[in-house]
Amino acid sequence: MKTIYDIQQFLKKYGTIIYIGDRVADLELMESELKDLFHSQLIETREYQAALLLLRHEIQLEREKNANKKR
Repeated sequence: MKTIYDIQQFLKKYGTIIYIGDRVADLELMESELKDLFHSQLIETREYQAALLLLRHEIQLEREKNANKKR
């Protein structure tokens, strides 16, 4: 998985479609869904780690972008 879109498509395979309208909330919910799948042993460790790293990076970028808008 290399993009957020890849993660969305991956989650869709498990019947999960996430769209709240708030980008950070969407990303955090995707992270939560991935954790649930991992703890249920439905996904591999590598898939989980790659997706988690990407999501956390994107969340950080979005939060920085939002903080800069407020200045």
